[in-house]
Amino acid sequence: MLKKKMIRKIIISSSALFALFLIYLIPNEELDIKQSLEYVELEVATNSIYLLDDYNYLGKAEVVVNSQTTEDKVKELVEVLINGGVGENKIPNGFKSILPSETKILSVKYEDNLIKIDFSKDLLNISKDLEEKMIEALIYTITSVDEVEKVIIYVEGNILTKLPQTNITLPSTLDRNFGINKTYDFTTTKDINQVTIYYLNKHNDDYYYVPVTKYLNDNRDKIKIIIDELTSTNTYNTNLLSYLNSNTEILAIEEQPDILELTFNSYIFSDVDNKDILEEVVYTICLSVKDNYDVSEVVIKTEDEEISKTVLKEIK
Repeated sequence: MLKKKMIRKIIISSSALFALFLIYLIPNEELDIKQSLEYVELEVATNSIYLLDDYNYLGKAEVVVNSQTTEDKVKELVEVLINGGVGENKIPNGFKSILPSETKILSVKYEDNLIKIDFSKDLLNISKDLEEKMIEALIYTITSVDEVEKVIIYVEGNILTKLPQTNITLPSTLDRNFGINKTYDFTTTKDINQVTIYYLNKHNDDYYYVPVTKYLNDNRDKIKIIIDELTSTNTYNTNLLSYLNSNTEILAIEEQPDILELTFNSYIFSDVDNKDILEEVVYTICLSVKDNYDVSEVVIKTEDEEISKTVLKEIK
């Protein structure tokens, strides 16, 4: 009997000690967990999208994407373009969607850098003045997904080859050569050069990029036209901005396999003494090069040194 009581006391004492040990241990574990959580950084994937701004331009914005496959990414992005669609809550301030509200995505198929996307006929229920811009928004948004270079747009199973209100004929396969936010400045239909230039625009305190495709009688290298346009005082007659100093000159252009090397005078710097160059200047040049040249890297130099090297695939 005494032996049983002693065993019972030992068990109770051991249990009490074990309980105290747990009480002592658990708070420390919780503290460690909390401390660990404080240092966890979530990687959020984003992708470019082209939405209407307050000035009726299609501007380049960034939205969060949760999808992994190319087809799902495209579908998720296009859903943001639908007015009142399931992706509307992703639209940044200052922008709005452009596709008609009843539009449905019937299918998305990806193969060999090409997206085939089929819409319901509601896609065509859009005002005449936005009809072409809608196609531009679709092309630029879909081809902003890394793997995609071309798009075929279907409506109820048929390839869209003509816009019903503007009567604009579309190639069956579309890419960025279609242009965006188009302007026309030519006196003859011969020797027309098509150049897409990225400017800055602003909503409240937020800056974003706006591509403008210009059609003009100018047979110079596209990069010379780009720099001239970005340094032109004519830019400031619109709401579009450029931070490239008006005295900036391009001194040399060297196109190597996959690389475009550009040499400028010292006015490319925002601060000549410290040899600082604005990020906005680098981006307007590099985004413009990306849409006009088949290269993967842009090197910006002055006469005596390299000041910037940008891999085009990495710029957002």
